[in-house]
Amino acid sequence: MLYQAPRGTNDILPEDWPYWRHITSTIERLAGLYGFERIDPPIFEDTDLFERGAGAGADVMVQKEMYTFEDNGENSLTLRPEFTAGIMRAYLEHGMKVKPSPVKLYSIGPIFRQERPQAGRYRQHTQWNVEALGELDPAVDFEVMSIAYNLFADLGFQGLAFQVNSIGCPNCRPSHIAALVEYFSAHRDKLNEIDQQRLALNPLRLLDSKEEAMQGLIEDAPRSIDYLCDECREHFAALRGYLDDAGVAYTVNTRLVRGFDYYTKTVFEVWAEGIGAQAAVCGGGRYDGLIELLGGPPTPGIGFGSGIERQILTLKAQGIIPPPVPAPQVQVSYTGRDEIGRQAKQAAVSLVSELRRAGIGAVLPFGDRSLKSQLKSANRANVAFVVIIGEGELASGQLTVRSLADGQQQPVDRGAVVAWLQERLS
Repeated sequence: MLYQAPRGTNDILPEDWPYWRHITSTIERLAGLYGFERIDPPIFEDTDLFERGAGAGADVMVQKEMYTFEDNGENSLTLRPEFTAGIMRAYLEHGMKVKPSPVKLYSIGPIFRQERPQAGRYRQHTQWNVEALGELDPAVDFEVMSIAYNLFADLGFQGLAFQVNSIGCPNCRPSHIAALVEYFSAHRDKLNEIDQQRLALNPLRLLDSKEEAMQGLIEDAPRSIDYLCDECREHFAALRGYLDDAGVAYTVNTRLVRGFDYYTKTVFEVWAEGIGAQAAVCGGGRYDGLIELLGGPPTPGIGFGSGIERQILTLKAQGIIPPPVPAPQVQVSYTGRDEIGRQAKQAAVSLVSELRRAGIGAVLPFGDRSLKSQLKSANRANVAFVVIIGEGELASGQLTVRSLADGQQQPVDRGAVVAWLQERLS
């Protein structure tokens, strides 16, 4: 083969589209129930938007993982590595703060990260993204978490539960970070190069380290919930109360953090069974400092992202079969030689068009093949009926309709065949 898909990208083949259609249609339905509106920011933005949004303690994504290029005007542009910064830019640019609060938005589309590919995570992958802007109320946190949970519940995911934590705010988080720095500095010799960089730039991310040698250290590390100010403590307690009242399973996971400076208070993930050690199918949190970081007024917000490819992996791992994509139910076949064959084919083309206009999926077997070959194609296409047009049908005005379920055939008047099929296919 001369060419293959670039590393970290994935072809969405026809056999996978039932999963995609099932997930996206469920998202659209839930968005309507919850009052979320769709927004689609550009696939690329000014590089500075993502760099500024990441903050001074940015994770390695900003340094190594973004796909950045210059256009003909020597402007630095970047394929979006995440949705949130672009949506915040659109919120500010279009004056959306005048809309009723909270402004509830969602997006579905590709994001791009030049990272090591792994199961369910590609360098180009499709994300469902949800944001709620303008309210600090912990009930909004519960609302955003609920739409995520209900998607996975409606899809049939098993073993659903929240992992939830509070990482505090700019008033109380510095005390926790100082405690982390003191604690991990005493064990610097056990940190690899990346974790030593995190200790200097973003100590919270040490709690997210996957290094085996770090796990014991992390278990004994200072916990953010022990350093919360009164406001953050009350916010977290209210959120947990809403989860308790709803009977939703959750675990307070004090190792759960986010990689960017603008995250505050609530961070969460949804975990599901059946996808091995990487159980998270959704992750998000509150980012009350982001819009201010981008030059706007202080504006609270909370959101999450969930990769659709990962959702599909979970559906397959748990043996959940999506509804089939609607397919043609009728094949119109034609037979005959010379002028009779040409007339039969023309009549078949005309009937296929009429059936489609009536909302009946129909296919035509192209090429001048034998009727036996056409019937084999109908079986492979899994249609319910084959309408046969040949010399006898042209002469009598009655078409032969064959049911593939039982092989029975019967004549039907040409003028009544569409209604006849509609009645039986309904």
